[in-house]
Amino acid sequence: MQLVVPSSKYKESFLEALIEYQKEKPTDRLDIFSLNKKELQGDFQSYIKRIENYSHGENLPLGYVPDTTYWLVDGNEFIGRISIRHTLTKSLLREGGHIGYDIRPSKRKLGYGKKILELALPKAKMLGITKALITCDETNIGSRKIIEANGGVFENSIETSEGKPWKLRYWISL
Repeated sequence: MQLVVPSSKYKESFLEALIEYQKEKPTDRLDIFSLNKKELQGDFQSYIKRIENYSHGENLPLGYVPDTTYWLVDGNEFIGRISIRHTLTKSLLREGGHIGYDIRPSKRKLGYGKKILELALPKAKMLGITKALITCDETNIGSRKIIEANGGVFENSIETSEGKPWKLRYWISL
């Protein structure tokens, strides 16, 4: 099991995971859940290039910051992804944090979440982050345990948009 830069080598497994993700999440966000499988099947390399560009701060959507994405793979199987935001905006400082991750639904509760964050923390440090903010929904007990198992120190909880769970804010010294 290792973190890798996104690659066409994992295309088929990634597309299988995409179907799993989209069965459980709304598609109103600009992220993995809103990707179009048919478009990706036809031009997966453009998606890989977009991820690479974002890590260099190129062609970012409005309001986004540079972020580096890694995929957790086991052999040739895509397990999940983790994104390390290089800097924080006011909004990310409040709710998003430096690091966001997802484990494909069929691989949850198997220790992969803890491992992906563990492997990403040294990479965040290499990007110059000395103290990483990670947030999660108060209702996401699995994510809370992952963050705490990796040294997350609870700072506070904040109210989010009406009708959404509160966000828990944790810091990890790198």
